[in-house]
Order: sequence, then C-alpha cells, then structure tokens
Amino acid sequence: GPLGVFNDTLKEVSYDEIEENNEIIETTKNGWIGYTDHYWQVTIFPETNETFKARFKNLKDRRNSIQIDFINENIKTLKSGDFLKTKSYIFAGAKEVPLIDQYIKKIGVNKLDLSVDFGWFYFLTKPLFYALHFLSSLVGNFGVGIIILTICIRIVLFPLANKSFKSMNSMRMITPEIQRIRERYKDDRQRMNQEMFAMYKEKKINPAAGCLPILIQIPIFFALYKVLFFSIEMRHAPFFGWIQDLSAPDPTSLFNLFGLIPWDTPAFLTIGIWPILMGITMFLQQKINPPPPDPIQAKIFMMLPFIFTFLLATFPSGMVVYWTINNILTIAQQYVIMK
Repeated sequence: GPLGVFNDTLKEVSYDEIEENNEIIETTKNGWIGYTDHYWQVTIFPETNETFKARFKNLKDRRNSIQIDFINENIKTLKSGDFLKTKSYIFAGAKEVPLIDQYIKKIGVNKLDLSVDFGWFYFLTKPLFYALHFLSSLVGNFGVGIIILTICIRIVLFPLANKSFKSMNSMRMITPEIQRIRERYKDDRQRMNQEMFAMYKEKKINPAAGCLPILIQIPIFFALYKVLFFSIEMRHAPFFGWIQDLSAPDPTSLFNLFGLIPWDTPAFLTIGIWPILMGITMFLQQKINPPPPDPIQAKIFMMLPFIFTFLLATFPSGMVVYWTINNILTIAQQYVIMK
C-alpha cells in the first residue's frame, strides 16, 4: 500500500487513515513517496537536495481511489523573464534489490530499499538476500541456492544447535524419573517442583539450557523467511521436476494421486509432494525429540506436522523446500548427537 521515507524514517499509511483524514501531508527532505505491493512499486521524488511536501489524498469523487503526489517547496511565483528549472524522478517497476541499491548510489535517494519489506531484522535480511542472490547466480538455480544457503546457515549455527540438542537429550534420559515424580506428588505441586529441581541439580541439567540457543536462531530464520517471501528472483524461477515456479505453491495434489487421476482438485485439497515431505520430516524430527511431560501437550505436538502440511501447502514452494531441507539437516544433527 501507500508508504514513503520522510525525515529519514519509513512511514506506512493505511487506507483507513487516508479515508479518515482525507489527506496526509509530510514535509521532508531527501525522501520519497509511493505505492508498493509484493513485487512491484511506483515511487516519486524530487532531487535529493530539495525540501518537498508529500501527500496521500483520498479522492472522494472516485470510489476506493487515492492520489499520491508531492509539491516542491522551492517553486515560487515567477516574474516576467524569470525561469526556474526543477528535476523529479519516478521509479516504476520490479523491486529488484540490486537495481534499487544502484539508484541509491547513483541518485542519492534516501532509503529507497525500504520499499522492499525486509522486516524487523533488516540488518540480517539484506545480507542474507545478497548471499542467496550470489549463490543462485553461481549455480544457476534459485532452488539450489536456497538449499546451499540453508546448509551454510546450519553450519554457522551448528555449535548453538548442538548445545540445545544436548540439553534436550539430557532431558529425554530423565523423562521416566520426572514422570514418576509427577505421579507421586500430583496432589502437592510445591513438593513436586522441589523434587524435580533437586533431580535437575543432582544430574547437573539446566532445563532452560536448550532455550537460549533456539532464541538466538529465531531472528536468523525470520530474516531468511522474509528473504524467500519478498524475493522477486523466486517468481517464475524453476527448480526441478514439477516445480516450475518457486513463488507459487506446489501444483501437485495427493487427492488426484499427483496427477494420475484427471481431476482438478479444489485449492484447499491441493497438498503437494513437497508439503508432504515437509510434514514427514517434521514428524520424524518430533519423534527423536523428548516428548512433553503433559499428555495434552504431547497430543497437540503430534498434530502439528499434519496442521503444518495443510498450512504450508498454500505457501510458495521455495519456502517449503527451505523448511524441508532444514528439517532434514536438523534430524541428521540430532541423530549424530544421540549416537
């Protein structure tokens, strides 16, 4: 939707705000105003050394229409014989990050790359994008680039993941004893907690030790998710076999036996091969993890692979490829540690 960089800050404006205020005006220098969607954008801006008023206006005479414009502050009334020269720019096209960065260097427009939705972890997302862009160019396949980048990230995070998995495996070994304590003191919660903490102390296990490494990894995986979600390079990019567009969901479906039955399945039943592989790897990953001590939680966790299979069936296949490969690498790492 409508957005711009004003006074060095990105501002995203909702349609409701424009409708409520009729118009929203920002006075700024070295910024831009425009409109963007997932892959495309139109932005306008004057020369960067000029102060200008940027405006989002609700066009009441045209239903569901808004106008985005700017007025140069340095334009004044001219006398006879006077002249004034001013220069403006328009960018209309695909949100290709390398191209946008070239314009930032060439023209000096401030933070034009923020038209791309890098998310909260901008400082991680943009380097990850350039890493994926480089790897994909190197191997000539965006899907293979995703796999190589996933492996590289797993290698970097290997020590942290090891620490987390070792803690989980330690917890797994004492699970039967924890269950016995829960059964013995189920009517005395305070005594139950005392006995459990005493066991953790005796076995030299910190139940929270597995959480910190996971928390550190979360920003990296969110950043990578963003990279795969906004990258126009993934649009119409083929992988292998039936995946001819990594930005579109897996086109195969379990309910027509992956094309063997001549029946066009409804969208909600289109559960392709890659989402099924992702669900299987997620299930296997759970099987080698220690089960939650609470039976209800354990049942919910067992349902998650099936829920995620249906959920990710609608996601871009490039993201499902990443998730599946990441699950396989996680299983391999856990298996090595358990051995």
